[in-house]
Amino acid sequence: MFDLVPFRRNNLTRNDEFFTPFLKTFFDDDFFTAMKDIQGNFRVDLKETENNYLVEAELPGVKREAIDIDYENNHLTISAKREETLEDEKGDYVRRERHYGEFKRQFYVDNVDEDKINATFKDGVLKIILPKLTKGRDKKKKIDIH
Repeated sequence: MFDLVPFRRNNLTRNDEFFTPFLKTFFDDDFFTAMKDIQGNFRVDLKETENNYLVEAELPGVKREAIDIDYENNHLTISAKREETLEDEKGDYVRRERHYGEFKRQFYVDNVDEDKINATFKDGVLKIILPKLTKGRDKKKKIDIH
């Protein structure tokens, strides 16, 4: 389905062979790599079993104390803050970089027993177990189209 686009993606690199190496090395610099890692949100996997909802969030470089989890009005909110300082000393040259980022994701999850929600954080992965109030899947009714 993605191949139905009527043009090729690599046209710029073929026509612009002179600037391609320059741009590649410029944007692969340490500064842009760090900025690329900080921008955007963290990755989250959601899984539903018969008895629970399981949420796994990747939060590398975030300390446990910098993570907030809230469940209110059927919305699960995960917030995290990351502060990172890098110092490089080579000869007379000193480099200090500071990275700071705030991340927030919110999910609508109903049919949850709020009193039994459990969360663990290990090796940069946050796991949240949300037990269901009514077990199994909700009853669904198929609607015919006329």
